Amino acid sequence: MPVRAPHLYPLLRGFALGSFVVLGRELEEGAELPLAFEEHVQRSGPTLYELRPLVRAFIEEREALLRAREDARIALEELRREPAATIFARAHAGPKASEDDALFRTVLLGILVSTAEACGGFDWDDEAFERAYERFEATLLAERRRYVAIAPLVGLSISKPVELAQGVTVRMLRSGELAGHWPESRRLLPPSFGREPDRHCVIELRRDLHSSDEPPDAAAEVADVVSAIRLTTAAALAAGPVVFELLDGRPFGIGPSLPIAATQPPGEPSRLDAFRAPITAEVLAALADADGDPELAEALDRWELSLFQNEPFRSEQLRAALATLLGTTWPMRCAVLLQPPGEAREDVHAHLAALAEGGPASGPAIEAARRAVVAVLREGDRAELVHALDRELLGIPRRSVVRLASSSRREAVRHA
Repeated sequence: MPVRAPHLYPLLRGFALGSFVVLGRELEEGAELPLAFEEHVQRSGPTLYELRPLVRAFIEEREALLRAREDARIALEELRREPAATIFARAHAGPKASEDDALFRTVLLGILVSTAEACGGFDWDDEAFERAYERFEATLLAERRRYVAIAPLVGLSISKPVELAQGVTVRMLRSGELAGHWPESRRLLPPSFGREPDRHCVIELRRDLHSSDEPPDAAAEVADVVSAIRLTTAAALAAGPVVFELLDGRPFGIGPSLPIAATQPPGEPSRLDAFRAPITAEVLAALADADGDPELAEALDRWELSLFQNEPFRSEQLRAALATLLGTTWPMRCAVLLQPPGEAREDVHAHLAALAEGGPASGPAIEAARRAVVAVLREGDRAELVHALDRELLGIPRRSVVRLASSSRREAVRHA
């Protein structure tokens, strides 16, 4: 293997080899290497089971012991003199870790864990170290980094991967892809994940980062995707309790999902099909602009909170959401927004008027509130939409309004 950083190779190999000796001695003296019982559920065929050694957890528990060794001190001294190593460590450890902490945990422990996982324990294999070092060196000297976050989904099914935005995809979880990096991941997944038709999907976020860029806020981005799918499918949808993050193909972290995204509301699962997927993509793009409209953001929050509440609190949240979204005459504006003239519009208005008068939200009113939020998000300009709805209520075509406004301005100028 051609070595591009020959000053680092012997030091990192010496640290990994010495650590194998220390950790192997720990096992000989009675320490136990924990195992994860991994279940591979297949859509067709028998379920397979595998025992995987949790070498990462075993190594991290002995971090202080390994860091106190002379070979670790010498390797750290050399790594401090390598600018690329400092940038790599800062990217993988985050800005809060000290320089030595970042270098030790991301470089030294990273190579040690990768080698031990490839060996299945602490019986040294030269080829396993060579592969681990080759991957490390390729990412160390790269100008760009590849970030991936994966969040499980429950309450949704798909027939094929759905791309909702650049770098945002809903797809099926591949067997073993999480356990390959986190053998303990099974206990962090939602109950029965991988066993039910509506518990096979994940949200995948992908970003190409410059070496100095901070990783994105994965939990917030996952929450936006969950909100967009809830709005367009009415699914009883939730993300898993955690988001799994990778940087340059290596475990970067496991972070908590936002509570509102990780809580499954009452209801039935749904399907993200070819008709709903483009609408979901539009809604997701519009959610990014919601912060610029505080009233729209409040309406979104209230609508989503209503999913988890019982009466009378659910109806209160929906009334507040629609009033914030469309103003004081929201029953009429909402009916005009959702239905063409006729009995269907009158029926929707009747349900919304009953809600506005303090009654409990009926099924049609709940559905109308959801559709109204989607329609406003897709429209883009909420103020202009409200004006258009009022013009339709007055029976004045859009051109007539413009003409009347121009005439009024001319009269004002003439009298002046």
